[in-house]
Amino acid sequence: MRVRFSLMVLLAALTSTAPAAAEGGPDWEACVGLTSTPDQRVKTCSTVIETKSESGKRLAGAYCNRGHGLTEKRELEAALTDLDEALRLDPSYACAYNNRGRVYSFKRDYDRAIADYDQAIKLDPSLALAYNNRGESRFNKGDLDGALTDFDAAIKRNPNSAMAYGNRGLVYYRKHDVAHALADYTTRIKLAPDLLAYIDRGNVYRDSEQLDRAAADYGEAIRVAPTDARGWRNRGMIRLFQGDNKGGISDYDKALQYDPSDAYSWNNRGQARLRLGDKQGAIADFRKALELKPGLASAQDSLRKLGAP
Repeated sequence: MRVRFSLMVLLAALTSTAPAAAEGGPDWEACVGLTSTPDQRVKTCSTVIETKSESGKRLAGAYCNRGHGLTEKRELEAALTDLDEALRLDPSYACAYNNRGRVYSFKRDYDRAIADYDQAIKLDPSLALAYNNRGESRFNKGDLDGALTDFDAAIKRNPNSAMAYGNRGLVYYRKHDVAHALADYTTRIKLAPDLLAYIDRGNVYRDSEQLDRAAADYGEAIRVAPTDARGWRNRGMIRLFQGDNKGGISDYDKALQYDPSDAYSWNNRGQARLRLGDKQGAIADFRKALELKPGLASAQDSLRKLGAP
């Protein structure tokens, strides 16, 4: 599963357990603020820690929030050190357990991640994010039923969690429950209509052979993120399925403009060019696909049939 933690949701969980900021200065405010970037969070929380301007639970909050910033920057060992210190200072800090679980999840140590999420939930049974995150780790271990139970619990505690709906939709998708997957992805789109929301629902439509609806969703993905290759190449594939080779080439042109490293886009554009009689263009695309992904069977077979190995 793609790890798609919502920064705003995560920070809401972080700051909901931090003490009131009335006595703190600008660095404290930025350390725990909802709008701080990971770099700002690391910098300002470091100032709070190094100047010893806070103590007790507030100091634990500074370590926890710096740990979050470091996690976002994928400096996982440093993040782990900070979150361990936050928990040493305040062993009852549910959000620190949740955030440390996330670090373990990034390290693919799912058992330790689940243990931390268990503790976060024990300390704060209302922490919807901990249920969602535990569901992610269970999913990654192949426990679809356990993941489904956790995503249900996350949604019960936070009915506006687009992330939990998206994750539950993926579980239903993996369980081949198309109706429930589409319902969850549709709710996710209503809550947060972003690129991945449309692509995920489009994939369900594609795999259930509802190609016009898939193309429409990929078109929406293009609308909300026109410089991201994923919407273009997904819609390009649908157009090829529908026999619209010119439309497919047009979409793959855009996909390759924004991501020239995707071998499958080169291969698929080559297939469309071949169908339209552009043998030399197809050969060039197949060779580029093989340059990026040696051993790609479709490109190899096509070149062999064209007499251009």
